[in-house]
Amino acid sequence: MRILITNDDGINAPGLEVLHEIAGELAGPGGEVWTVAPAFEQSGVGHAISYTQPMMVTQMGERRYAAQGSPADCVLAALHDIMKGARPDLVLSGVNRGNNSAENALYSGTLGAAMEAALQGLPAVALSQYYGPENRDLPDQFDAARTHGLATLRTLLDKGVWTKDDYGIFYNINFPPVAGTDVKGLRAARQGFRRDMGFGVQPTTSPSGRRFLWVTGAPQQQPTSEGSDADWNLKGYISVTPMRADLTAHDALEALKAIE
Repeated sequence: MRILITNDDGINAPGLEVLHEIAGELAGPGGEVWTVAPAFEQSGVGHAISYTQPMMVTQMGERRYAAQGSPADCVLAALHDIMKGARPDLVLSGVNRGNNSAENALYSGTLGAAMEAALQGLPAVALSQYYGPENRDLPDQFDAARTHGLATLRTLLDKGVWTKDDYGIFYNINFPPVAGTDVKGLRAARQGFRRDMGFGVQPTTSPSGRRFLWVTGAPQQQPTSEGSDADWNLKGYISVTPMRADLTAHDALEALKAIE
């Protein structure tokens, strides 16, 4: 199997090393793992592409490249230049430092890469490691992902739903904020929503007197909607969420016929 890996934390992120280990085992002795990742951290860029400016790509080693662009850019660079003529069988993005459950998924460059791969007709999975009090101070903060990543992907490849329609399914996996030995299992889950926990801004003044705004997050340990990805994660389970890039609110279409 030929696997492309990328992320949004950057080419030198420890989570990418974890993913490379997992991908290597998944690809097998005769397989290949290609890395095309952002040269610098690109967290929060979502599905952005560098449409109005060029992107420099630097080879860092055998099958290892850094691109000065977004995670989605990295997928485009890999498919249409670096790996042109030898497309991957699977695209993996992560392992993200921090969760991409609930509304976090909408901002995630990790998911943006998986989404782009799906739009390009490839099976794709985003993987993220939830952080919390039980794993923040572990020697290996990615212990849950490292311990269970390979088995989770094998199960998903074997039993998951994979489509080749216009907006093909891709997957969002989040590992819970616990040690690997404390993971309770695997759950298929819908995307959740954390109420009153959105992003905001914090004003600050620089030493030169200029005013800036820092984007602020919210606590990630508060309970959220029952049965959602974040809910299962906080209960110690790995969540697997099928997603599509189709943004249509299908449930509202029938009611909207009144405007015709």
